[in-house]
Amino acid sequence: MMKKSSDCTEILVGKGATMDGSTIVARNQDGYGPINPIKYIVHEAKDQKNATFKSVVTGVSVPLPDNAYHYTCTPQADQSDGQWEESGINEFNVGMSATETTATNTRVLGYDPLVHDGVDEEAMVSLVLPYIKTAKEGVERLGAIIEKYGTGESNSIAFNDNNDVWLLEIVGGHHWAAMRLPEDTYAIVPNQTLIQEIDPNDKDNFLVATDLVEFVEKYHLNPNPGKFNFREIFGTQGEDDAYYNTPRTWYGQKLFNPEITDQKPTDQDMPLTRKPAKKLAIEDVQKFLSSHYNGTPYDPFGTYASGTADEQRKYRSIAMDRNQISSILQIRNGVPAEYAAVQWIAMGFFAYAPYVPFYTNANDTPEDYKNTTQEVDVHNVYWLNKTLSVLIEPHFHEYVEAINAFRSACQSYARSRIAATDEEVSGKKDITDTLTKSNIETANEISKRTYKLFDELVKHGLLLSKTTWEKGQNL
Repeated sequence: MMKKSSDCTEILVGKGATMDGSTIVARNQDGYGPINPIKYIVHEAKDQKNATFKSVVTGVSVPLPDNAYHYTCTPQADQSDGQWEESGINEFNVGMSATETTATNTRVLGYDPLVHDGVDEEAMVSLVLPYIKTAKEGVERLGAIIEKYGTGESNSIAFNDNNDVWLLEIVGGHHWAAMRLPEDTYAIVPNQTLIQEIDPNDKDNFLVATDLVEFVEKYHLNPNPGKFNFREIFGTQGEDDAYYNTPRTWYGQKLFNPEITDQKPTDQDMPLTRKPAKKLAIEDVQKFLSSHYNGTPYDPFGTYASGTADEQRKYRSIAMDRNQISSILQIRNGVPAEYAAVQWIAMGFFAYAPYVPFYTNANDTPEDYKNTTQEVDVHNVYWLNKTLSVLIEPHFHEYVEAINAFRSACQSYARSRIAATDEEVSGKKDITDTLTKSNIETANEISKRTYKLFDELVKHGLLLSKTTWEKGQNL
């Protein structure tokens, strides 16, 4: 069976770098093709004595704990080749995003090759998120699973709770390292192994595979003895990285640290973490995840800066036709835990699709988010937004003003809904039903606005036909 991968873009933000003190883990889930229908669902907590997870992709069987916690997730609609639950938040307000496809260099793979009967991306959220109470526990559980069962993919996985953000990177078949993001920083992760200097003895900030240091020493893998740079030891720095991966880091750091002017899109030594020039909000994260090198010669739409045809196709864009679903996992501080966790979701092509906020302390999701079909059907949000992208891309410049107005209005509406719902449930108990109802109301309103945009663009598009012929023309 052919494996899929999440060829994605990720941004992580510590609580000291956000305007409201939230921790944020966010990722665009992309694919190698433009079509992979996704839905958004909730799993209730359950008792499951003697339960086992069996992968339909690799055949691995993994025993499960007796109790599974409530969690949200974004699986693919067709689960015949695995669940691929990808991202969500559990009842303890722990977020997990899995995964960001990366690469391990050939030298390391010679000693720890990938395995094909272990735990791959499709299983990771299912095996970890329902069983952890902190972000650090997520790292420890997944790390132990990878060491025991192995994996057939190099990946990075992010976790957050109200205090911490952790990034775990898997290299080879059984090895990994993880770092706690400094609270006042953000990180861009674009399909590369990126963790730099680590201290395996500093377990408050770094966690590693049990034999990682010995493995590196045994096979003489460290090109710079005296320090332990995980990226240099295990990562890649190929031409494909320079044109496919590093430009996304360059653009994110250009947005959030505009004072830095000496970096190039192809630079291989950009730092993983930076302190932003100003604190970041959800809208800043959305702007990055829906961007396409706006304002540079590399924008494939050529929106605000003139670039040649070659420049516009030079680097892999962040927002692109292979976008499937984008999740921003926000764990807020300063509000009660019962409604602190919000999962912002956009489906389709994120340059056009709005983000919708969902409180994750909910017992259901809206019908048009969970009824995703394999066939095109604009009555579910995935296909509605995918259909919009088919309409928009050929006439982007004719539509862009309407699209930007629509997305801005949806952002403001989403903010107002969070504020209103926070106020409604403040001081109350047993608020799950109220939050569920609020989620559905918010999503329904944004879907309604999306249908209105759809109507507007179709009618506008009918006026753009090259076969339009005015009565009396050329008579």
